[in-house]
Amino acid sequence: MRRLLPFLLPLLWLALPARAVIPPPPQLAAKSYQLIDFHSGSALAGKAATMRLPPASLTKIMTVYVAFHELEQGNLKLDDKVTVSEKAWRAPGSRMFIEVGKQVRVEDLLKGIIVQSGNDASIALAEHIAGDERTFAELMNQHARRLGLTDTHYVNSTGLPDPDHYTTAHDLGVLTRALIREFPQYYKWFKLKQFTYNGITQRNRNLLLWRDPTVDGVKTGHTEEAGYCLVASAKRGDQRLISAVMGTASENARAGASQALLNYGFRFFFTRRLVDAGKPLEEVRVYKSDRKTLPVGVSAPVYVTIPKDKADALESEIVVEPWLTAPVAKGQTVGVLKVKLGDETIAEHSLVALEDAPEGGLASRLIDEGWLLFDQWRTERGHE
Repeated sequence: MRRLLPFLLPLLWLALPARAVIPPPPQLAAKSYQLIDFHSGSALAGKAATMRLPPASLTKIMTVYVAFHELEQGNLKLDDKVTVSEKAWRAPGSRMFIEVGKQVRVEDLLKGIIVQSGNDASIALAEHIAGDERTFAELMNQHARRLGLTDTHYVNSTGLPDPDHYTTAHDLGVLTRALIREFPQYYKWFKLKQFTYNGITQRNRNLLLWRDPTVDGVKTGHTEEAGYCLVASAKRGDQRLISAVMGTASENARAGASQALLNYGFRFFFTRRLVDAGKPLEEVRVYKSDRKTLPVGVSAPVYVTIPKDKADALESEIVVEPWLTAPVAKGQTVGVLKVKLGDETIAEHSLVALEDAPEGGLASRLIDEGWLLFDQWRTERGHE
């Protein structure tokens, strides 16, 4: 059973941007990149976005994601003291300069990872959470599978090179989107420009924090094998974009490529919320219940991101399961909402029952059995 939903479109016209001619995305000197919209998850530009590459310290986005999850679950506290092991103290590469045998607060370690990209802090926190870094890496992989990061695998918490340690620009965008959405109270640390620990002040290596006031994260990475990498996010008005750039030649190159992607996305695309969670979209027929119709909607807000020159080609449609029969529980999936741009379906969202439709009494069931057979007969003969 299909229904066009023209009433969704006026929500879009309320804040329709001026039409624009959309050029192709910028061509960037990077091995791989992708630009996505935070709210809708739509990919706006990309190159080799599913190519598996070494992530260097972009790994630490997952390291802190795991830690944030442990904080959320009550298994970890910001004031917990972590004893620094010799392995953590000896970590090569970028460091927070924690000292072996000393105790460091979890919050300080997190800022040391996020701002200073401390390999020593990453190992210390991993050991505290999981016992050792290898076990922590498996915890990272479990979260990666749960989030659908199909081309990602971790063997350490730092991003130090290993043939079995890899990810993609696409997966980094999905991970970053989840981190911002799930842990906004901690995401604010990603815009810190510097952090001081043990008398040593280090600057955040994300140059965009100084160049663009709308940028509020996320993480840099660099090894000889990985090149210079950057995941960046910016919020302008109600729209947030996330870029992931991998394999550039310098700090300035990764910052410039990321800035070009973000500017392109904000200039030529717009995002709007089309449907609110829990808002009835349609009253659908339900059989064998004391009630005759059932309101259906979506369980989460529906966002759409489209080019500014194609706003007038947008429409929505619902497809409801045929011959919906009681009992139907609130929250049960009963169909799909399709958002189309011209002939292309750009998003699909489950339609759910917004109320219960319990099974009716004997009389209701018998009467509706007759109506069900009659309606099926009429439909088969082309009578809607």
